[in-house]
Amino acid sequence: MEIIHVSAECYPVAKVGGLGDVVGALPKYQQKLGHFAKVVMPAYQSPFMQGNEFEVVYDGWGKLGFRDFTVRIFREKTNKLGFDLFLVHIAGLTDRPQVYGYEDDTERFLAFQIAVLDWMEQWEHQPNVVHCHDHHTGMIPFMMAYCPRFRRLSHVPTVLTIHNAQYQGQFGWDKLHYLPPFDTWKSGLLDWRGAINPLAAAIKCAWRVSTVSPSYLEEISHQAGGLESLFAQERGKSTGILNGIDNEVWNPAKDPMLEQNFTVKTSENGKKVNKQALCAVFGLDPSKPLFTFIGRLVGEKGADLLPDIFYNALNQFQGEISVLVLGSGDPHVEGRLTHLKNLFPHHYNAYIGYNEQLSHQIYAGADFLLMPSRVEPCGLNQMYALRYGTVPVVRRIGGLKDTVTDIGDGGFGICHDQTSIWDVGHAIGRAYDLYQQEKRLKEIRKFMMQLDHSWDRAAQQYIDLYQI
Repeated sequence: MEIIHVSAECYPVAKVGGLGDVVGALPKYQQKLGHFAKVVMPAYQSPFMQGNEFEVVYDGWGKLGFRDFTVRIFREKTNKLGFDLFLVHIAGLTDRPQVYGYEDDTERFLAFQIAVLDWMEQWEHQPNVVHCHDHHTGMIPFMMAYCPRFRRLSHVPTVLTIHNAQYQGQFGWDKLHYLPPFDTWKSGLLDWRGAINPLAAAIKCAWRVSTVSPSYLEEISHQAGGLESLFAQERGKSTGILNGIDNEVWNPAKDPMLEQNFTVKTSENGKKVNKQALCAVFGLDPSKPLFTFIGRLVGEKGADLLPDIFYNALNQFQGEISVLVLGSGDPHVEGRLTHLKNLFPHHYNAYIGYNEQLSHQIYAGADFLLMPSRVEPCGLNQMYALRYGTVPVVRRIGGLKDTVTDIGDGGFGICHDQTSIWDVGHAIGRAYDLYQQEKRLKEIRKFMMQLDHSWDRAAQQYIDLYQI
């Protein structure tokens, strides 16, 4: 099969969250299964774009309402990601340093989607499937099916994967003219609650819909940012496929970012060396259990509660634990987490920002990873933690529920039911007790490091989904 993945992110080209990790790995594993997987994404002004070799495969122009734009599509020459990568350059729109956060993001991603379809319309052949990821590519299934301009693509199957239903890309009907001409009788497919909603349109128009975990598919019937009834209506064509992780990138035995590599057999000493190096950098005591948080400092991750959670825990355990935070997001949360450095020197530290290498070092050196999420469609951090022998402390929700079993149920993680200061604090207490049980902790680490969360299984499930 020839599979075209269209996405706003792809690691290591451009990554903001789990979407980038998924699109950077899934095509590679589909290639290993004997298929031809390709990724098409915007050509951001990024270090990857500037530091690699590309060839031009398409020069053309597009139309966004009354505005004409030029398009140039590049292909990465060396296939270094394990699949063909195409970057869509639209002057003034996609050629910016950041992925999101601009006032004209609606225009940027609409132009990108139109450019992708204009290019594919000119191919001599048709791909077997177009796989769209999140709302940034959500207009593609509609345009392929109902815009005469893309008539040749109307019979190509489309699949939508929802990585996070809270972000839907809504915009007003005053921008309807941005779209290529279509039969206005079909306008209802674009509408949700009085606005054009790309995610809703994709759910309605895609041939198949997937979520990134089975539990998340169940949850969005009750909590999906206003799309609950639509998910219930389209449930028949929907399935939940649990994300995997790229075991080549996330491999403590070969990870070049670590102080010392380790395997299951050498994990005790390997984690000790990495923990000592990590604690030395951040002024923490390596003899104490190290609790960490890695991720966006936003409400859906429960990050607004972290300052109070850590303040209470550090007071409760009186110098008997260490805490390290890596993340960025809400400025108020960032400020409160930074302030804790002054209150608990040598026991608490925080790195405000994004640092890929540091995240690898934290997974390798930490004892526990906290994920008190309110919403977690799949979650990859807990799977990275398991791979590196770090015990996940998670809320039972979404993909966290699908991947982490509590130690009280014969499992390998620590789970709690609510995103609350009390619930997370109680879970930290249970983790502290586990740390004192040295033999049991060693056994749990060795067990969870051998769990298989690679993409092999999920890649085949997607191939099966494409057999429409």
